[in-house]
Formats: sequence, structure tokens, C-alpha cells
Amino acid sequence: MSIAGTLARTAAGAALLGASGIGYAAGIERRHWTLRRVELPVLDEGARPLRILHLSDFHLTLGQRSKIRWIAALDELDPHLVIDTGDNLAHPDAVPGVLTALGRLLERPGAFVFGSNDYYGPTPKNPARYLRRGDTKRVHGADLPWTDLRAAFREHGWVDATHARHVLEVDGRTVRIAGVDDPHLNLDRYPRIAGHDADADLRIGLTHSPEPRVLDGFAADGYELVLAGHTHGGQLRVPGYGALVTNCGIDRSRARGASRWGSRMRLHVSAGLGTSPYAPVRFACPPEASLLTLVPRTTGPDARTGTPARASEGIG
Repeated sequence: MSIAGTLARTAAGAALLGASGIGYAAGIERRHWTLRRVELPVLDEGARPLRILHLSDFHLTLGQRSKIRWIAALDELDPHLVIDTGDNLAHPDAVPGVLTALGRLLERPGAFVFGSNDYYGPTPKNPARYLRRGDTKRVHGADLPWTDLRAAFREHGWVDATHARHVLEVDGRTVRIAGVDDPHLNLDRYPRIAGHDADADLRIGLTHSPEPRVLDGFAADGYELVLAGHTHGGQLRVPGYGALVTNCGIDRSRARGASRWGSRMRLHVSAGLGTSPYAPVRFACPPEASLLTLVPRTTGPDARTGTPARASEGIG
């Protein structure tokens, strides 16, 4: 075979492989709903385990019935506390779908903060922008009905942690929860919630985008755990390398899952359950919810982040 023929076959093979990868990322993996189970050593010695269901980044549009059914079934996990770290909406008529998805989870103790895609609808973007560091240009879509979603969450008893500090009684424990508005939009005002609450069994901080300036504030105030979303786990990951980008200020190694921030605090970043309708692909990063089991602190080899995540498709 001639060199030209070899090159042509190679190019055709590469094109076919690329098309297959895109087909998998868009048609299969982005609907491969996955539960991650993580143990985090953040409680005092002798404390009973505490289960938190961490949800984020639904980016819900109309017609996403399988996602709604899967989220609703997570109530079977019997979490003590439900945390939602934002970007629930991707369509102006999606609020009823979000409430249907959460279903009986709304009857449990819960807290939330919102993200940019609760406030503004998605817009078409060049996907290459996500690969350019330092690109801070923001293009907002139409306003979304975030006030309706907030009102519904509050009516069900969930607390809005946006620039607020709350005390919840969860499974017989005093849990203090505070959060900031979305740092991705530069709406965070940490001084509004700054301060150390000593009289609590557990302190949890919430932020949609895990920006270091916010994480540093929570760590300085003695929070044991901060929960965030926004990154989509990188959305596109390379096996053996990890996330290509984080779309915020944290490093790639923290784009998904648990890590330590500072000497004491743990950070958990959810890879989320959705994508923008204009970038509906995931690769090596399936959509996820996380069941966090908080346990007493350890000093062993897992003290850096906690027990590694175990992923499963079901909820059993």
C-alpha cells in the first residue's frame, strides 16, 4: 500500500474513533446515572455516622424523565441530611421537574445554595472556551425562575444558606450550615457569614463554585466540611490524567470527589448530574450524586481525604 493510502486509512480510522467517542459521550455516558459513596472522617471521636446526600448541577430541561426518576429513587438511601449546591435549572419551565425529582427528599432536613444556571439560562458557547484558562467573559441567558424554586424549597422546610447561617437538628446533632452566593458570578460575600461557631457538633459550608478564596474563609473559621459543585468533574476526563479543566480556581485534582483543604477541613466537589444543553457530553465522568457518610476523624493512611469513593449505577 502506498504512503498516501496508509495516511488516508489512518485519518479515516481516527475520524471514526473520534465520532464513536463523541457518540458515546453524548448518547450513553451523560445518562449513566451513578451513585458515589464516600466516607469522610470529620466527626468527633465516638460520634455516630451521619449520612448526607449531596446533589448538584441537575441542569434540568423538559423531558428528562429518566434523570427525574433516578433522583427521586435516592430517597431510599435514607439520608439524614440533603444538600443541594445549585445549577438546578436549564429551562424556564423546569421548576416542577426539579420538585418532582426531589420528591420525598424535600421532606428531609435540607439546605441549598444556587448557582449561575439557577439565575440565568444557558447560552450557546464555543466549547473551546472551557479549555482556555483565564477566560472570564460571562454571557448570561434569559432570567430563570429561581425565586419560585427558592420559595418551593423553603416551603418544604429546606434552608437557604445564601449568605446566611443556620442551625439544624439532624439525627440528634447540632449542625451549623452557612453558605455564599455563586463565586462564579463574583456574588460571594464571605464576610457576611464570617465567624466561628463553637457550639456545634458539625459545621458545613456551602458554595456552588469551589473558589479558593471562599474555601480559605471556611477553613479559617473552623468548618469541618465544605460542599460544592459547578465543575462537572471536568466533564471531559482523560483516563490516567483526570479532568482537563475545572472552570474555577481549584486545581484539576480536586475537580471531583473528596480532598483536604488546609489542616482540618474536608472539601467534597460533586461532578453533578447534568450538562449544559449546548454541551451535552461527558467522557470518563458519568453524572453522579454522592452519599457521604461522615465518620469520626482518623489518623491513619486515609486521613488526607477519607475513604475513596465507590461508584455504582443503582442506589442499593
